[in-house]
Amino acid sequence: MILNDRIQLLSKLGDYLLSENSEWQKAKQKAFFENGWFIPEFIDLATKNIADNFLRKEKLAAWVSHYARQPRESFAASPGAPVEDSSKEPRTVGIVMAGNIPLVGFHDFLSVFASGHKMAMKASSKDKILIKHLVDVLIAWEPKINEQVYFSEMLKNCDAYIATGSNNTSRYFEYYFGKYSHIIRRNKTSVAVLTGDETKDELEGLADDVYQFFGLGCRNVTKIYVPRKYGFETLLSVFKKYDYLADHHKYKNNYDYNLTLHMLNNDFYMTNGSIILVEDRSIFSPISQLNYEYYDDHGLLLSSLNDNGEVQGIVAKGHIRFGQTHSPTLFNYADKVDTMAFLHSL
Repeated sequence: MILNDRIQLLSKLGDYLLSENSEWQKAKQKAFFENGWFIPEFIDLATKNIADNFLRKEKLAAWVSHYARQPRESFAASPGAPVEDSSKEPRTVGIVMAGNIPLVGFHDFLSVFASGHKMAMKASSKDKILIKHLVDVLIAWEPKINEQVYFSEMLKNCDAYIATGSNNTSRYFEYYFGKYSHIIRRNKTSVAVLTGDETKDELEGLADDVYQFFGLGCRNVTKIYVPRKYGFETLLSVFKKYDYLADHHKYKNNYDYNLTLHMLNNDFYMTNGSIILVEDRSIFSPISQLNYEYYDDHGLLLSSLNDNGEVQGIVAKGHIRFGQTHSPTLFNYADKVDTMAFLHSL
């Protein structure tokens, strides 16, 4: 398959993600039944973000042309011209996918598919329904894809690997895949730096960054930095837009558990009934909890966060806009490692 054909198929897949196709609706429902964290609202959010941000033809073409042999400007000057496929000798790339939020591994699949390499994928047991369904749809449209993409529980004899997991599983990935070309991802999270001058709309956007996907993604904000004497009342009030998540049994169990721990330990905390705010230096927080820390020097704080290898994204003025952490572009790579450049270097 030539690159332009792959772009056409991916664009068609973007339309499919937004469709009311009965088989697609059944797949989404089955994914929810198998993983209670994948509520329909968040499956639809994930698929809409993928369709709008990753699978628009013009965005795909601009993305791949950035890595193609001819200059990007030549495509811009002649958008109807074919983009040259720079992968002349396809390799086989093994992908170990995470499963913390719906279709979290899609960008890796997309990158390998767009680069022209073959891939063997190990889907997470928590998120196997959606990705397998979408690959089946692509194969139904173009049987040649069967020669390029397959799923396997054992990823052997691959030329390179992309693996995403926890800090613990990454040690195993290093052991098994370390001698091959690889990208191995570890725990990451996102933070927000507030000044106290945020508008209500910005705080509502921050609520999206915190609550969406129950806080399970690496792009979720799990800690906020605030100036001293910051007033939390407005923040907690705006966050009540997600009060309904406290009715979700899995989330509620975590909320009750963490709240009980703080009460038993006689910790100071704040809550609005759906999230617990705790002063804590850790950038990682458990489900249903948002850590906060006071700062004195805004510039020094941002500089230290930019150098922190555990920070995926920073929500702040001049950085990621409030409410946009879950809307990455094709160029926003996990762990800030350029996956496409890696694939083209093989």
